[in-house]
Amino acid sequence: MTNHARMLKSLAAAAFAVALVVPALAQNPPQQTAVLPQITPPAGARQGGGRGAQTPEQIKAAREREVEGQKQTDAAWRKASEGVMKMEKITYKSSAKDGMTIPAFVFTPLQPRGPKGHPALVWVHPDIRGHVYEYYIPYVQEAVKRGYVVIAPEYRGSYGYGAEHYDAIDYGGEEVTDVIASVEYLKTMPIVDIERVGIIGWSHGGMITLLSIERATKTFKAAAALVPVTNLFQRLAWNGVEQRKAQIDPANRYGGLPHQNRDEYKRRSPIYQIDNVEIPLLVHITRNDADVVFEEAAQLVDALRARKSGIADTKVYPNPLGGHLFDRRVSLKTLQPENTPAQRESW
Repeated sequence: MTNHARMLKSLAAAAFAVALVVPALAQNPPQQTAVLPQITPPAGARQGGGRGAQTPEQIKAAREREVEGQKQTDAAWRKASEGVMKMEKITYKSSAKDGMTIPAFVFTPLQPRGPKGHPALVWVHPDIRGHVYEYYIPYVQEAVKRGYVVIAPEYRGSYGYGAEHYDAIDYGGEEVTDVIASVEYLKTMPIVDIERVGIIGWSHGGMITLLSIERATKTFKAAAALVPVTNLFQRLAWNGVEQRKAQIDPANRYGGLPHQNRDEYKRRSPIYQIDNVEIPLLVHITRNDADVVFEEAAQLVDALRARKSGIADTKVYPNPLGGHLFDRRVSLKTLQPENTPAQRESW
């Protein structure tokens, strides 16, 4: 068994085992993942997407650079998919009122099993301003080799798709609708068993994962939220209320600061909708997380252990290498996982 297979095994053994992967594992055992060429490195610092630009000309130039950068990312994913999986770049309509067009990556096995032969995963990228980073390449490869179809939405606010898409950011709002709507695209794929669709996300993507299963309680069969954002009241207070508010809500869709519209902040904070969780859920957090700090993340773990112990599988890692990124760090030269003990166990 490869290191990547061992990493994914923990997901299968926890939330996904009962609901999703047993049929996939039985029919499609993992194989060796090829070493990848060096490609555009992951860059969490890029999440600002030109945030420092001040003039309209600078802002326009930043959006244009991001579009060019996205072409490189797309090329990297295509290169990494050769001989391993089939990659398509598609678009679908969000079910939000504005019907925004959402780009997405779709990855499928090279040899499909036939009608309803494959479970599927909705793969939710992180960051306030992010996209489907190249560091996920080995993990998506392994998932597809195990029989999954993977769809990775570039929901509103993601960078690399121009100013309109970027400026439509709706943190904890319609971006969640965009992600849930990706399941409608999966329904058009004959090889997908729509009764076996899971969702997985990290950090802000973990928050979207939680909100998705809390709002669309019957859509997914299982979920994994890794180091997820949990409580916007805590997050803004910890990082500076006005500064963080400006980053996540530049269009003031929240209707003010937390004390001015508490209900809206609660609606967008997964911790307040825990009672809506009805499916197997895997949550991993760390004590040395410098982004989603332990004081915030522990609220979710404590609530799940108290109120959803029958379906929630939670773990707190004390001090894993990488902190917030512990389970997805890769070598920049090969884009292979670092293979630390905590990373292996989490995956």
